Amino acid sequence: MEKEKIRILYISPEAVPFSGTGGLGDVAGSLPQALNRKRDIDCRVITPLHKKITREYRDKMEFLGSKYIPVAWRSKYMGVFRMKAFGVTWYSIDNEEYFGRDALYGHMDDCERYTFFSRSVFESMDLTGFYPNILHANDWQTAMVPVYQDSVYKLDKVTTIYTIHNIEYQGMYGYELMDDVLGLPAESAHIAEYNGLVNMMKCASEAANIVSTVSPTYARQLEDPFFAHGLDPIIRKNSFKMRGILNGIDVKTWDPAKDPYIAENYSAEDPSGKSSCKADLQEAIGLPLKNVPLVTAVTRLVAHKGLDLVTATIEGVLNRYDIQLVVLGTGDSSFENYFRGLEERYPDKVRSMIMFDRALSHKIYAGGDILLMPSKSEPCGLSQMIGCRYGDVPLVRATGGLADSIVDCTLGDGNGFVFEGYDAGSFYSALCGAIERYYDRENWNKLVAHDLTLDWSWSSASREYADMYREVIFK
Repeated sequence: MEKEKIRILYISPEAVPFSGTGGLGDVAGSLPQALNRKRDIDCRVITPLHKKITREYRDKMEFLGSKYIPVAWRSKYMGVFRMKAFGVTWYSIDNEEYFGRDALYGHMDDCERYTFFSRSVFESMDLTGFYPNILHANDWQTAMVPVYQDSVYKLDKVTTIYTIHNIEYQGMYGYELMDDVLGLPAESAHIAEYNGLVNMMKCASEAANIVSTVSPTYARQLEDPFFAHGLDPIIRKNSFKMRGILNGIDVKTWDPAKDPYIAENYSAEDPSGKSSCKADLQEAIGLPLKNVPLVTAVTRLVAHKGLDLVTATIEGVLNRYDIQLVVLGTGDSSFENYFRGLEERYPDKVRSMIMFDRALSHKIYAGGDILLMPSKSEPCGLSQMIGCRYGDVPLVRATGGLADSIVDCTLGDGNGFVFEGYDAGSFYSALCGAIERYYDRENWNKLVAHDLTLDWSWSSASREYADMYREVIFK
């Protein structure tokens, strides 16, 4: 007789390809697929039915029913849809008032919107007929799930796991929302309070049975005030239940051997097409067709990505070496304006693409030689894995998931360039070293060939997640 599967409900405010703004959406879209390839796991995903979900997917959804559910003193409509795709069952929670908006986040009532979503996780079960052993919540938007399990719903033999993808965004709101939105029993209200505010991430960190994050190094760093954005006392208090598991990437989407966006496909077995991709990128963005180091940055233009190190040093590098620089991303206006000005000052060397363009990002990874990720903090990072997969060799600072995934190659073996100190001098030295290594063509080609062979799939990470699920079920 086949053993009953572990039933996991993966709870996320976004999931690619249906909706997504960053790394969490990528994880929610990929990890459940990898988990369901294991014989003893049935992982299903529940997300809001956001306005941006396309008709292509909406037409495949089956309406399961509706009801009105509580949000503190309110009673709100909840519709439930189901779709099976990519080896996963997906549940979507419909409420036009809350989720019929162009942007997923950034609204004045975000606390109420995602409190409703957390309630819907429990209230939808009698419509879906799926009763999980494990509720796996993610980031502040679903942080109330472990709290509601402990204080309101108290489902029998259900374990809660909470994953912190980025501690910078904690879901902090005025204390008046405790009664007006959260609607916790009086004896449980203290768990959501922190420094006189409602703090969603704090309450989940306290209530969940297991707290995980997206790399082993980041798990350790969260006990340090430098990284924890004020939550380090809570993380230290709950360190006994902390886990760190490095993410993977969707290797079907990011596959230079089959990528439809690039000029010529290539692989570890035959990397010759990468030179064509470089020429294609140069031509597409108007750079001279030259065989010089092409330095890339595909990033949000914000301070914690280490862009102050780049702005402090890059003109010195451009003046010292014959290189090209391509930057793709949007963010803080100060960085956007700096890179626009840099292109004006170095029109034959720099292209600043201040936009989000998925197809262009594929071209940049495929055409690039050195990928800059000098982050001040980086919970996991995905770009360094994509860079390796495309032979766009990462240059990273040793922090978070960058430290767990990239090994310095300066003295021989390794898959990228790593510097330790967060200062302009360390970054400048690392970049100059990478550029000079580029001209040692034999060793550079060996480095690229090695990076192209690395496995960044979810197979390793999903094994660790599966072990964690088995641990909490059977202990």
